[in-house]
Amino acid sequence: MRPLLLLAALALTATPVEAQHWSRSWMAAPLAWSAPADKRPDLTDRTVRQVVRLSNGGARIRLRLSNEMAVAPLTIGAVHVALAGEDGAILPGTDRVVAFNRVQGATLSPRAPLLSDPIDLPVKPLTRLTISIHLPQGAATPTVHAYAAATNWIAPGDQTAAISLTGATTIGPRLILSAVEVETARPAPTIVTLGDSITDGVRATNDSNRRWPDLLAERFQKAERKNVAIANAGISANRLLSEGEGYNALARFDSDVLAVPGVSHVVILEGVNDIGAAKAQKSPLPSADDLIGAYRQMIARAQGNGVKVILATILPYKGAGYWSEEGDAVRVAVNDWIRTTDEADGMVDLAKAIADPADPARMAKPMMWATRCTLMMRGLRRWRLRSICACFDDRCAAPARGRQRADCAQAALSRPHP
Repeated sequence: MRPLLLLAALALTATPVEAQHWSRSWMAAPLAWSAPADKRPDLTDRTVRQVVRLSNGGARIRLRLSNEMAVAPLTIGAVHVALAGEDGAILPGTDRVVAFNRVQGATLSPRAPLLSDPIDLPVKPLTRLTISIHLPQGAATPTVHAYAAATNWIAPGDQTAAISLTGATTIGPRLILSAVEVETARPAPTIVTLGDSITDGVRATNDSNRRWPDLLAERFQKAERKNVAIANAGISANRLLSEGEGYNALARFDSDVLAVPGVSHVVILEGVNDIGAAKAQKSPLPSADDLIGAYRQMIARAQGNGVKVILATILPYKGAGYWSEEGDAVRVAVNDWIRTTDEADGMVDLAKAIADPADPARMAKPMMWATRCTLMMRGLRRWRLRSICACFDDRCAAPARGRQRADCAQAALSRPHP
């Protein structure tokens, strides 16, 4: 009798609901704040305002706040989101109050994120949002993203509904906000870009949205692939195997890639910091097999979750203070494997694109190290984005297993969603 009652109860509660398709349209990987406590601003009874640019659009949005790097609860007061004007101003008629579990204000548990309720704010691709968070009790150890390449503000009191902030000062890192997700009518392919300072956009002009994942999002819009979302999981000074800035790529792969709503592909551009740190810190040099093993782990974990993997070759870096012949030999060996393996779903040969033909261990132009390899040269930008976009072009054939692949530009992946 009990099994029959259980089946009846399940039948009654299994009411069909309209499917929700969420994709991560903007992202900043969560980090612990490494600045000394006496160098951090007092956030007690302060409003934090941040501007983000989405990659794809949708009918509704939701915010993802993060307390993942803190061991104490975090209390937030009012939170508002709106379309952004100049200097983070709220565009009239677009302001929305954000609720969490159907109430305003919330407490984030230690080591945990918090999703907002869906917000009725239709957004187009490449829309800029301004997001304001009031911290009535402050935040001694807020979760941050250290390099923002954007202007963020803090202002006294609760100014979350103010069109423009009064008495505001600027602050460097992103605070508490880790993602914006959009709801779409059908599943949207989401590409996570996992990397270090190159992907994070170090030395990019503030508020210019010129990180290469930003440019990739623009390229998809121009190609009429308007539903594609780009989630930037780059962390400057991040490494594959050991701890640099943030958890190493293997440690954060589940949270920063596989847990991203809608993830269909991941582009991995990491490894140079593992090699360079060995010289800079006089620590053991990882072998090519060590780094290849890390790639293989991520490939297996991604493909086991239905996520396709595109590997990018490690860039030449001769001329940097942490370059060595031994380290470059490791880089070359790893790149040879990336170019020839059939274990990943695709490959983009960035190293070949920017190498000096006379000395492939160097970049083609000497200005690179002034910008820490942010790859802002116009020619490389076009080459790289064309190659990566080709990996999602359904007019290209999927790469055949068991044969050498030159590049995603010649043997690309099929479109992730029909």
